[in-house]
Amino acid sequence: ENMIEKKNILGVGITNGTKEEILEYIVKNLENFRKKLFFVTPNPEFLVLANKNPKFKNVLNRADLASSDGIGIIIAAKFLGKSLKGRFTGIDLVESLCKEVARKPITVGFLGGRSGVAEKTAECLQKKYPGLKVNFVREEWPKGNIDDRGLKVEGSNLNIEDRKSINLRSSILKTPSSTVYHLPSKSIDILFVAFGAPKQEFWINENLDKIPVKIAIGVGGAFDYISGKTPRAPLFLRSIGFEWLFRLIVQPWRIKRQLSLVKFIWLVFKEKL
Repeated sequence: ENMIEKKNILGVGITNGTKEEILEYIVKNLENFRKKLFFVTPNPEFLVLANKNPKFKNVLNRADLASSDGIGIIIAAKFLGKSLKGRFTGIDLVESLCKEVARKPITVGFLGGRSGVAEKTAECLQKKYPGLKVNFVREEWPKGNIDDRGLKVEGSNLNIEDRKSINLRSSILKTPSSTVYHLPSKSIDILFVAFGAPKQEFWINENLDKIPVKIAIGVGGAFDYISGKTPRAPLFLRSIGFEWLFRLIVQPWRIKRQLSLVKFIWLVFKEKL
């Protein structure tokens, strides 16, 4: 099973596949499992950040799949003469994948999202796609024994204060705390990780090999929308690519994020020239 080809947009490889091709690629990989997959959903903001932060760019380019999460990337690709087959936002990806695997013996997990958003997301998706097998929902990945020069503590029954003092002690000792994870009891086929970029991409890159997960996908703010915490733009606005405008009106504090779009457009023009 060959990887779907990527096109280089501002130094980051973006998967050039339709929604159907990407879903099929994921499901096939799970049905005859060969290797763990790392999946990212870059939007223009990612590419602006990757331009400033080579470490982030590197991690994005290590991903097996990178679907474009913004109309901006599609337009830029076209403008640069590298048309992409389509966009696949993080929200759509989570929904379509859950729909696709609900009737199959494939399990999903939800990691991240503040204050119960992950649970709410899992509930909404199970309602929408009966049969969806959710076997992991946590805000943080469970930490296990933190072993720091003889400092051994069971992770699961620590209260917050103990945890803080251990973290403090680790940082004072300046030793990397070697963390053994308390693993979930079953393996997770698809783990959706919503820590926001670039934290989620760094986390997946660092941990995917050590955790019982076959595919990890960084999905940013998708949980907020699926759980209904943040309203989504009406379909007609989305279909003409104006979701960003709606978000700006609903969440004016996003203006800083929208300014990175201006930076993105500038980078695209620079590239073209």
